[in-house]
Parts: sequence; C-alpha cells; structure tokens
Amino acid sequence: MKFGFTLFAGVMVAGAIGTTAISDSHVDKALLAAANARQAQMQLYNFNAGLLFQMAKGDVEYDADAAQGAASNLAAQARMNQSRYWPQGSDNGALGDATRALPAIWTSESKAGEYGKALADAASAMDGAAGQGLDALRGAIGPIGKACTSCHEDYRKPFN
Repeated sequence: MKFGFTLFAGVMVAGAIGTTAISDSHVDKALLAAANARQAQMQLYNFNAGLLFQMAKGDVEYDADAAQGAASNLAAQARMNQSRYWPQGSDNGALGDATRALPAIWTSESKAGEYGKALADAASAMDGAAGQGLDALRGAIGPIGKACTSCHEDYRKPFN
C-alpha cells in the first residue's frame, strides 16, 4: 500500500511539474488538454484490457465477474466519441514530449480510424464473451491485441 501511494504521489508531482513547464511555453493549451484526455483514455484502455490479457495468459486467475466488468468498461470506452481527443496539431511534433502520437495519424493515408473501429468491434465481442469462461475470453482477446498493437506500431513513437 505504501509503495502504491508513493508511486501515485510521484506520478502526480511529475505530472504537475511537466504540465507547468509545458503550459509556460508556446504550446496551445487546448491541444495539450486534448492530448492529456487522449492519454487518460489510453490508460483506461490499458487498465481494463490489461486485466483481460493477464487472465488470458494465466497470470491472473480467471474471475468471471471481474472479466465481465473489465470487458464492459472497455466496450463502453471504445464507443465513446473521442473526436475531440484527436485535433490536428496535438502530435509529438507540435507538443514535444507531452505526447507520443506521431503526425502520421492525421495524414490522408492514416488507418487510425480503421484501427479504432476494429478495437470497438473487438471490445464489443469481448463484452459478450468475457464472463462466459476462460476459453471464451481467450477466444476474444486476439482482435483486441491486434487493434491496439497495429495502431501503436504505426502511430505512436517508441519509448526509446
């Protein structure tokens, strides 16, 4: 518990310092707010999908209620209108280290919308499967991973 609080406090302090440093620069605050909202959405995706992936791999014991809750949350998130999270100019070229989103997301050749639809479809399928047993969960997890991975490989700057 102490480690969790320390980690939380550290993240909050780092976020406050980073936001202050960025807000004092020339960065458009509306674009920064959109990037922050987008990152929060991604953290929620990760939180809910992460539990499902852990159960599918056997790292966490399967619990039908927890799996169904995570799947329902994931499906609801994927159905949200996220258009305001993605304004042009909210990429890492414009906002620097405040985001890892690559400018390629906003090109006419971008497949980000297709990947988003694939995630929404996969999350909907998972919502119907997650509480039906571990085999059903495992059968529905692949398309979620594929949608996430495809978009991240194409449109997110690597950590290194």
